[in-house]
Amino acid sequence: MANLGVEAECEPLIGDHTSGSREWDIIETQENYKSRWRSIRILYLTMFLSSVGFSIVIMSIWPYLQKIDQSADASFLGWVIASFSLGQMVASPIFGLWSNYRPRKEPLIISIFISVAANCLYAYVHVPASHNKYYMLIARGLVGFGAGNVAVVRSYIAGATSLQERTSSMANTSTCQALGFILGPVFQTCFALIGEKGVTWDVIKLQINMYTAPVLLGAILGVLNIILILAVLRILTPLTMDMFAWTQEQAVLYNGIILAALGVEAVVVFLGVKLLSKMVGERALLLGGLLVVWAGFFILLPWGNQFPKIQWKDLHNNSIPNTTFGEIMIGLWKSSREDHNKLPTGCPIEQAWCLYTPVIHMAQFFTSAVLIGMGYSACNVMSYTLYSKILGPEPQGIYMGWLTASGSGARILGPVFISHVYTYLGPRWAFGLVCGIVLLTVTLLGVVYRRLIAFSVRYGRVQESPS
Repeated sequence: MANLGVEAECEPLIGDHTSGSREWDIIETQENYKSRWRSIRILYLTMFLSSVGFSIVIMSIWPYLQKIDQSADASFLGWVIASFSLGQMVASPIFGLWSNYRPRKEPLIISIFISVAANCLYAYVHVPASHNKYYMLIARGLVGFGAGNVAVVRSYIAGATSLQERTSSMANTSTCQALGFILGPVFQTCFALIGEKGVTWDVIKLQINMYTAPVLLGAILGVLNIILILAVLRILTPLTMDMFAWTQEQAVLYNGIILAALGVEAVVVFLGVKLLSKMVGERALLLGGLLVVWAGFFILLPWGNQFPKIQWKDLHNNSIPNTTFGEIMIGLWKSSREDHNKLPTGCPIEQAWCLYTPVIHMAQFFTSAVLIGMGYSACNVMSYTLYSKILGPEPQGIYMGWLTASGSGARILGPVFISHVYTYLGPRWAFGLVCGIVLLTVTLLGVVYRRLIAFSVRYGRVQESPS
């Protein structure tokens, strides 16, 4: 029985799962081993390219939305961001179930094709005469639908690795995902140099500027991804614009740099959890990651007696400090006399909380970003690893689909809810509520802590790792 446990830990979950084979029945040849890892590495690349396609536009959504449709506000931005997760939530179980009964190439290729088409639609949302913001909403939703293939990627890797390989492989998957998030903002930052005007290809009505160039690159990467699979496989922008009085171009540039730096941090964390998980256990890392996330949001709460600069409508002189009614009147009088060739910056006067909520300092913002990036990265790897181990040797496509869908569900409600709270009540309420939600999650994790053990451990095949 002891030998059986060791074999169960060292052998992959999948072989020909349609014939009812079990993990302990597989004898792997050297040739099969090499083929298995070639496929796994291609899916690492798939995860990387998928992340690039997502993060390459994330910093420019808000200024692009304002440019194509002036009726869009920060609340609608929440819906645009949530539409991605809604599409992913719907698609993840579908693609996961599909991958359980059909070759995994099929859902992967179809999902990437949908993402490519959606990126092309995103590049043309400026063309319609009206309702442009709704076309952007649809485009982002379809991109999210295509991103449902994350469940297929993770289920394949979970099934193609042994328990001994699982934590490292899941960490490598997340590392590739993080690298995509790093390079995406880097590309976005480079495209910011093109500017808002860019160049126009009149024949096909295509504008290539700092908003559309990234998604066009994302579409090209998607096509490359499809070719490789066929050949081988068997909310930051509104906050910083309000708090720091950044222009649209500055917000795209600086937030892109920040997101890229956080991606580097995530890679370091992903590499570190491989070692830490052997020392303290996966459950402890998951709990610790949640506590670090909570600390990050807690630090982000506004405090002090310094207030953000106020954005006056049609004001040429970007922003002015405001604390009294008299200064408000002066600002409004100036705004009526200045030209409006340049968009104003600062915290919009329409958001009443701007007048009484302390500013979030740059040091707060950076410290919070580092902590949240660190905690989230650890939680991401550990949650997928624990979930996969708990499920055991059965095909995991549909289960990974539901896990991805549950995360997408949170990302649907989160941006919509938080953007509305932020717009009407300000960052103090928005981040305070997030702190409460994370604290509730920590409590629930503590309640079920002892039950979060691998299938093989529960049934006595291998010994439990330290935690």
